[in-house]
Amino acid sequence: MSRVVPDPAHSWSAGPAGRPVVSFAEPELSGGRTRLRVGPRTAAAAACLVLGLGLIGGALTGSWLTGTGEEGGAGNAYSTAGTLWHSVPVDELFPPTVQGTGAGPGGADRSWTRIAVAPDTGCAHAFDPLLRTALAPVGCRRLLRATYTDATQSYVTTVGLLFTKADPAAMSALAARFRDEHLDRRADLMPRPYAAPGTAAAGFGDTQRASWTISVLADAPVVAFAVSGWADGRGVDSPQPAADAVRSGATTAPAQAGLGNEAQGLADRVERRLRKTVGTATEKSS
Repeated sequence: MSRVVPDPAHSWSAGPAGRPVVSFAEPELSGGRTRLRVGPRTAAAAACLVLGLGLIGGALTGSWLTGTGEEGGAGNAYSTAGTLWHSVPVDELFPPTVQGTGAGPGGADRSWTRIAVAPDTGCAHAFDPLLRTALAPVGCRRLLRATYTDATQSYVTTVGLLFTKADPAAMSALAARFRDEHLDRRADLMPRPYAAPGTAAAGFGDTQRASWTISVLADAPVVAFAVSGWADGRGVDSPQPAADAVRSGATTAPAQAGLGNEAQGLADRVERRLRKTVGTATEKSS
């Protein structure tokens, strides 16, 4: 079967692969040698024990290296996730249209249309200083972003995937910090939007941010986020985190307009696509 080559206009620009390097080290052993007098039966039993342990150890090593074991599969998936920013087309991570069944207020259906894709970049100017500082421990390998509008073109939402340089321990630590310190709900840690000229998001600047969500993944070197606002460029005095804006009874302007649902719904679906893509890519590589 012939290989389909993605249209360059719909692919991320290539850069250094930056794949993680894994090394294995042998433990240091020390101690004196003691000669033992062993009978024939004891020697035979010991030989069987050594052979059995060797077979078990060989099987375990094989499963780790091929990714068929549980731990090996998880490690392989983590590494695979870190390479997706340059190995998959734009449409696979940020499709032209996204369906949000039940994602709107009261369980209403939503749909979003992609209106702009940002070039893959670093993170120097993509985040406010405090958020950039909070994310610094995991580093920035690449940042992918796209901006969508709803079916009525009343709202605009930028969704992003930050691919980090961190190992699983560092990502788990950052995820725990965001959760324990509620950093994902601080208005001074909002992501910045991508305002593309000539689109409905042309006026979507920092002061137009109304609601947002940030998700630090512990099982992949990725931070997923989304930030939403009105398409008419109106400013927002009191932005509200999506987790609060989607609650029943919320009365803020972002909540009443459903902008929390816009950010949360789109971010959730992009994250699901990411996980699905990681699973497919991991199966192919194993």
